[in-house]
Amino acid sequence: MSTVPATAAAWATADPYAAALRCGHGPLFLRRADGWLLPLEVERWCARADAVDREVLDRCEGTVLDVGCGPGRLVAELATRGRTVLGIDVSAAAVDRTVRLGGPALRRSVFEPLPGEGRWGTVLLMDGNVGIGGDPRALLDRAAALLRPGGLLIAETAPVNVDERAQVQVVGLTATGGADAHFPWARLGTRALFRYAQGWERAGQWAAGGRCFVALRRRRGRTANSSAEAAKRAAVISSQRARNTSAGNPVPGP
Repeated sequence: MSTVPATAAAWATADPYAAALRCGHGPLFLRRADGWLLPLEVERWCARADAVDREVLDRCEGTVLDVGCGPGRLVAELATRGRTVLGIDVSAAAVDRTVRLGGPALRRSVFEPLPGEGRWGTVLLMDGNVGIGGDPRALLDRAAALLRPGGLLIAETAPVNVDERAQVQVVGLTATGGADAHFPWARLGTRALFRYAQGWERAGQWAAGGRCFVALRRRRGRTANSSAEAAKRAAVISSQRARNTSAGNPVPGP
């Protein structure tokens, strides 16, 4: 297995996130450089898949890759259904918890080599993971490279019209983290995601339980990472992802 890139490792080993997963609750936030905080829904991620999650999973086609699987509720649910599924996450604590739930998972960044490239039936970007790497076009290009022709991408978007990129840290209630713990992140509403989804077919959008979702289908015959610029973006992205963000609005930091 390839090693997690240094910038991903800086986030993945952050004490507040690992501690939150081990105890199953927060408070935990993404902290922007300007001090604003975005709450992270640790309790929901560490619970069983709820009705909204199950509706998403009902739409999955073929084999499923859960990008940024976190503590593994979706991977575990799909595994109990007898589906072929794999979770990936840069956090060792997240992967360990997923495996303990009975779901297969690897400690890997989405921008690293992965099993089954070009053959997955569905890629999931749930809980704000559409923000991974801070470059939505590069992430969509990478998802296309992972999917089979005609494969499905299901992404959860922010329930507001937002398109923002920022450097963030994972912090607890009082921790601020070190300067080297910042990583790029994006936050997108549905309209913003559609703007970036060039070369994809829209396959649906819906809302449930205060959460918003988009389904995109990789066009048959589309060449993933079709431009040199897209390939460069994916290569230089600090493979890093932060943890899944809450669908809620940021709140002022202390």
